[in-house]
Amino acid sequence: MNAMNLSIALCYDSKEEYLAAGHSKLEVAEFDDEGVIAGLEGALTRLGNRVERVGRGRSLAARLVAGQRWDLVFNFTEGLRGRAREAQVPALCELFDQPYTFSDPVTCGLTLDKAIAKRIVRDAGLPTPGFMVVRTPADAEVIRIDGPMFVKPLAEGSSKGVGAYSIVNRSRDLVKTCAKLLPDFPAGLLVEELLPGREVTVGITGNGDRARVVGVMEVVWTKRSEVEAYTQLNKDEYLDRMEYRLIKGEPLADEATELALAVAAALECRDASRVDLRCDLSGRLQFLEVNPLPGLHPVRSDLPIMARMAGLAYDDLLGEIVLAAKERYDLDTCATSWLPTMQSRPTTTHRRKTFSPRSIS
Repeated sequence: MNAMNLSIALCYDSKEEYLAAGHSKLEVAEFDDEGVIAGLEGALTRLGNRVERVGRGRSLAARLVAGQRWDLVFNFTEGLRGRAREAQVPALCELFDQPYTFSDPVTCGLTLDKAIAKRIVRDAGLPTPGFMVVRTPADAEVIRIDGPMFVKPLAEGSSKGVGAYSIVNRSRDLVKTCAKLLPDFPAGLLVEELLPGREVTVGITGNGDRARVVGVMEVVWTKRSEVEAYTQLNKDEYLDRMEYRLIKGEPLADEATELALAVAAALECRDASRVDLRCDLSGRLQFLEVNPLPGLHPVRSDLPIMARMAGLAYDDLLGEIVLAAKERYDLDTCATSWLPTMQSRPTTTHRRKTFSPRSIS
């Protein structure tokens, strides 16, 4: 693999640094540890790039104000507070005309707010379960959703704030659950219809007509799972509690591919994303949420897991992400002689046709 030869600023939120500064474990639940940061740095370097660790958004701001620039900022920052926190570094990069990876501030902001993302997906004619937003315990008293409900923080990721308590079977228990969660998540909660069917997560790389599905991975609950939901405990202890399998060549995989690509297009995700879907009682796939900054832990994040199962090495996965950003900005300094290896794998492109869901048994 020849050198990509880009100067790359690696921007991230270090869990260790924030804990040392006095922040709580809950506040930093989405942040990455040194192992992940080192893994990213190593992979980007092995691709032939010159990588410089920059760190959090404030550090990037100081560098940009001082006049420093790079070919590309590899943005992996979650931000600390507010539902616009994932949009902070993209907005900062755009303010200083600095190229960067992943989605722009608009997409990062609206996708973190799960209700806004679901409204856009719904308005695009794509299926998503019924939902309501709870900002006070009183809001929960007027919610009328038939059947079991699922409660999760409105503007969080990495299954933060999701546990066995998230499944609520009776309306009278909903107020108690919301009252318990709201102090830790004052931005609000999303209450949606609990879907009982199969769950898949779909990884996507690339942009526009070159967007492709890396894999469709089914999330399988076992007897050791906390509950049949992707809780933070199930995700953290996936080796003991969960099973994953890559699915292809069956109607569910085809349906998931088309729906995920349509969702990513509707929300204008860039370079890479991960879309979570689940089947309703009739077997119809529906949109749950999207992550425009998908986890990139080399071992336990869903996108690298499905890539590994599909035969795509971690370095090549990052290479696809960097290449997608490079092409958006037309960074001519990047050599692409390593592409034939990646292009030899089957790709799925989104043709922006009307999504027509089928019932999956």
